[in-house]
Amino acid sequence: MNWFGRKNESNKPSAISATTNNRTNGGSGHGGGGAGGGATITSTANTVVNLRENIATQEKREAHLEKKIELLTVEAKAKMAKKDKKGALFALKRKKLYEAEIDKIANIKMTLETQVMNLESAAQNAATMSAMKSGTAQMKKIRQETDIDQVDDLMDEIKEEMEMADEISNALAQPVDPLLTDEDELLAELEELEAEDVTEQLLEPMKKMELPDVPSTELPSIKNATREEEAELKQLEAELAGL
Repeated sequence: MNWFGRKNESNKPSAISATTNNRTNGGSGHGGGGAGGGATITSTANTVVNLRENIATQEKREAHLEKKIELLTVEAKAKMAKKDKKGALFALKRKKLYEAEIDKIANIKMTLETQVMNLESAAQNAATMSAMKSGTAQMKKIRQETDIDQVDDLMDEIKEEMEMADEISNALAQPVDPLLTDEDELLAELEELEAEDVTEQLLEPMKKMELPDVPSTELPSIKNATREEEAELKQLEAELAGL
């Protein structure tokens, strides 16, 4: 049925269907293992394309009806100007029918948009679930390849190798001294030498103290000395002479 008063160009593919078909054909070549999932995705994509094409069709129909409403409004005014009330009333009735049809189209468009949104959300959820399943399977595979007993054995081997490396490092760090084993004997000999030195010092005779020479000349006389002072001076000279 032609709603728009023009030739049906059904042979030309729509831009929406062409774009979506390209995405579908391009995505169908990824691996043959997920044939069931790929078919579901393709079916969902085709359904979304179909819904969007219907939305586009409804929008074109809505635009066509709006133009007719404008023409009927002009026609009703013209008939009123010519005093043709019956003709004007008939034009207004047709206008009301088209307006009611536009309201229906608006409701249809809302329903189609809701379905598109729900389908896209469901497809996204399915893709997310598939990715989660794939991730879980990969984690399970890795866990099976990496057993906990193998990890424990590996850690024990690492500890043993580290302890062996420490022992080798400590062995290499030890000093190389050929007389290290005779150190106790050398200490005993050193103590004997110290004891001998102390004994020699104790037995060594004390050195005589060097005293100044006794003067050979007489002591100088003291001027204005008293007799007592002269007597003491002579006595000192006698003591010095006796030394």
